[in-house]
Amino acid sequence: MTGRKIIRGGLVVTASDEIHADVLIEDGRIAALAASGTPAAAALGAGQTIDATGKYVIPGGVDGHTHMEMPFGGTYACDTFETGTRAAAWGGTTTIVDFAIQSVGHSLREGLDAWHQKAEGNCAIDYAFHMIVSDVHEETLKEMDLLVEEGVTSFKQFMAYPGVFYSDDGQILRAMQRAAGNGGLIMMHAENGIAIDVLVEQALARGETDPRYHGEVRRALLEAEATHRAIRLAQVAGAPLYVVHVSAAEALTELARARDDGLPVFGETCPQYLFLSTDNLAEPDFEGAKYVCSTPLRPREHQAALWRGLRTNDLQVVSTDHCPFCFSGQKELGRGDFSKIPNGMPGVENRMDLLHQAVVDGHISRRRWIEIACATPARMFGLYPKKGTIAPGADADVVIYDPHAEQVISAETHHMNVDYSAYEGRRITGRVETVLSRGETVIDRREYTGHAGHGVYTPRSTCQYLN
Repeated sequence: MTGRKIIRGGLVVTASDEIHADVLIEDGRIAALAASGTPAAAALGAGQTIDATGKYVIPGGVDGHTHMEMPFGGTYACDTFETGTRAAAWGGTTTIVDFAIQSVGHSLREGLDAWHQKAEGNCAIDYAFHMIVSDVHEETLKEMDLLVEEGVTSFKQFMAYPGVFYSDDGQILRAMQRAAGNGGLIMMHAENGIAIDVLVEQALARGETDPRYHGEVRRALLEAEATHRAIRLAQVAGAPLYVVHVSAAEALTELARARDDGLPVFGETCPQYLFLSTDNLAEPDFEGAKYVCSTPLRPREHQAALWRGLRTNDLQVVSTDHCPFCFSGQKELGRGDFSKIPNGMPGVENRMDLLHQAVVDGHISRRRWIEIACATPARMFGLYPKKGTIAPGADADVVIYDPHAEQVISAETHHMNVDYSAYEGRRITGRVETVLSRGETVIDRREYTGHAGHGVYTPRSTCQYLN
């Protein structure tokens, strides 16, 4: 057992409170909090003491959107569940929700079993699954009910990637109707893939083959159009909707309007849309390929709208969509044809730090940082209050965070299994010092002490953000 640990002297920051408190951990859970220096704190008794003086004590991050070992475009995301969850821990994330994939012609169960096999015994931190639904028919719909009962309570559909993951409006409506009945949450990749494919074909015919054209053909208007359509289909079905990786001001406008109308519509964005732009996609010598993901990076002026959306709660969550492909040998598959560049970027290790930098820069408050990175993803995906907060009864997923330490993000020093960093050379303030997962030390003062197999599969209840 992990025994008793007491974290003393830190500023405990949750989505709702900031308090100088000592935290007692027993048997892998938070047992008590007591204001520092009070008789109650003294009464916590003895145990292994972790000194957090001058540091923040925050809940471990919950990354609700990762793709470890994901097959894409003839290759695989280069982080395994082992390397990816270790990197997540280094970045202060203690739970990931990854995507199991249903292949066309196969059942949901086959896809889920395959992902359980990849992850089991290999994770440094706890994990759960969403289900990608690629083939909607009567059997699929029945299986959705069964999956919700066993703790896989969200289903992702794609309006993009015809021939691979694409669902048409009828399939989307059927899945949404099923979710309305069983309590599941539909997650939507909202881009008009049919129209995008026409623009891709036309761009390549004009000889426009560089990575920057990836951003130009995947128009912001086609993200907005698909977002609008998804919202209306969900409204017809009477189902809640969660739109993944919102990148464009126009798409955010659609979400905000729906929320103003009282619809249960939610949105996430990702650090790449908040910190990077089409300037990166346009980097010379094919370097722009490092930044190819879908939805694509947008012109810099979209960033202000996304930050505003996070402040006004029109966007509720920041996840990474971590899906890394090495520049060498993987991204290079698209030399001479941007449409063959594997879509995805590394980021699971950088999210908590980049969002702390956003606190330093005045974009969001400290509590909002914890809300969008820990508490709301936990509530959205049925993991709260086990995950996402520091409160008696919660899992002792705790990060000691040094808000004053400075670091430079670099592929030289990161732990993701990928040969470049999307944030290479960026100087930021704030750094993870110690990480506990269910009371066990995974990072101890900047040293990795965790191990594959500590992380366990965590079934989820239905979305807790609706009420």
